[in-house]
Amino acid sequence: MTGGNGIAARLRTITERVLSGSATVFVLLGLILVVISVLNPKFLEPGSLMLFIKKAAPLVLLAIGQYFVIVSGEFDLSVGSLVGAQVVIAALLINGVESATVPVILGMFVGGALIGLVNGLVTTLLKVPSIIATLGMMLVLYGAIRWLTGGAPTGALSESFRVAGRQGIDGVPVIGQIPWALLIMVALGIGAGFLMRSSWGRTLVAVGDNERAATFAGARAWWVKTSAFILSGLLATAAGILLGGYAGVTAQVGQGLEFTAITAVVLGGVVLGGGRGWVVAAMAGALTVEALFRLFTQLNLPSTIRPTAQGLIIIAAVAYAAVDRARRQRTPTTIGTPRHSDVAS
Repeated sequence: MTGGNGIAARLRTITERVLSGSATVFVLLGLILVVISVLNPKFLEPGSLMLFIKKAAPLVLLAIGQYFVIVSGEFDLSVGSLVGAQVVIAALLINGVESATVPVILGMFVGGALIGLVNGLVTTLLKVPSIIATLGMMLVLYGAIRWLTGGAPTGALSESFRVAGRQGIDGVPVIGQIPWALLIMVALGIGAGFLMRSSWGRTLVAVGDNERAATFAGARAWWVKTSAFILSGLLATAAGILLGGYAGVTAQVGQGLEFTAITAVVLGGVVLGGGRGWVVAAMAGALTVEALFRLFTQLNLPSTIRPTAQGLIIIAAVAYAAVDRARRQRTPTTIGTPRHSDVAS
């Protein structure tokens, strides 16, 4: 392919994405931010925006991990309980001792990878549906949290543990501070983008699109899916470190985050059932959900309305995807959400 043709193909891909279902989330995010800024002009001040990013960053990381799993055709319902268990156990082990911070963080990542590995192997080798396997893991971890804390966590996180979630690079002109959470979120987002451009990413989406065909083509479907679960566990661990640093330790930390992350991914146009979606749109979906909750707060709506809003978002997004899929079947050449052939391009 010549340079001119390559640029034209790239522009065509970008245009398709702008016109696709994934682009809807960017429009929605923009509209919500505009409404929030109209209701509260101070929201656009750098300090307020950075605070919003700090709070949204853990959900964005969870959405990236959930994207890997969902685009492969599976679910991971254990990430919320994993975040809660990681934070509670970290506080118990560190108990305010600075020298224990690094070993505990390393242990958290090992634990997150092991939980992901178990989820993946139970799903791929034992053929247990992932929604059941990860629901069981969610209950196991939730029970562990209750057993360890009795409803009241003990111990304390060290100040160095909380740096990533609370602090940043100070003294930046205009902005004042660039949060570490923002830098971590951007770095992992770029990493996820490059990963989806690799052969692993293309195989992951191909397996989600048609596992049997991908297997006949030589893909190791069981390992690709298992590695997606492992990445989900690692990203949930990173989210737990940010969340623990930002919000502190409670028995409820992480509660319900699995459904919020799924809501974000679906809102980003990632199709439940796998094979179609864009990781950047999933990240935008997380920001949109967080902005929507911020709007609810701005409108003084009760926090109990959030589950209802999440449910409506999932129903609307799935219905939209079904309509879009029917439209594609009627007009095969219609532009739409990226599939495995172009999602990583």
